[in-house]
Amino acid sequence: MASSFWGALGGGGLGLVLGGPLGALVGAVAGHVLVDREGAPFGPAPRELVFTTGLVALAAKMARSDGVVTCDEVTAFRRIIEVPPEQQQRIEQLFDLAKQTSAGFEAYAAQIAGAFKDEPALLEDVLDGLFLIAAADGAIHEAEHAYLRSVAGIFGIADRDFSRIEARHARRPDDPYLVLGASREMDDAELRRHYRRLVAETHPDREIARGLPEEAIAIATRRLSAINAAWDAIRKERGMSRSLTPEPA
Repeated sequence: MASSFWGALGGGGLGLVLGGPLGALVGAVAGHVLVDREGAPFGPAPRELVFTTGLVALAAKMARSDGVVTCDEVTAFRRIIEVPPEQQQRIEQLFDLAKQTSAGFEAYAAQIAGAFKDEPALLEDVLDGLFLIAAADGAIHEAEHAYLRSVAGIFGIADRDFSRIEARHARRPDDPYLVLGASREMDDAELRRHYRRLVAETHPDREIARGLPEEAIAIATRRLSAINAAWDAIRKERGMSRSLTPEPA
């Protein structure tokens, strides 16, 4: 888990493991200015380390984008980024430094995109986490929305998928189909199959089985809740039963 790396290595060691702009940021927290470079001397950084550190750095940059960090956003940040109490101060130092540095968010997003280029679901998890933090105060502000769309572009997330992710957080109860990435033209049987597949693909148990950090599991849990709420709205709208028994062939 990412938290165990924080405890075992300390900021300077983590900077060397991560490499690139994220490694330089972590190293600076520990008082070491690391050279920004393409790779790291110990091979690819553990993905849970990239995930957690990248999410912290991008969340900090998003906070800077609208110039205001609300108590709700801080609470959401602390709920998603789970580390041992003794390491909490270091994580918050990382957040504060990333928020203040002149380095652009594009470099952090590009490093994350490169690390997870073969796992697009993890890139969606990062974007989901950023949406959760942005929406914590009850609204996603214009500057935050523009920031999130820019991050999605660097991640290679298509506009349709961005809209689907956004709908899980922007509270559009009139369009649960967008939350599911489904079409109103689908019949009931198609929608059930689509919903089943979506639940199977996004269930938190998959994140646990893949050994991902608590942050990814928390994000997946909230995502599944939004998916289930959208499905319930569609089911009630269409007068469908709750049963998910197999459809006849």
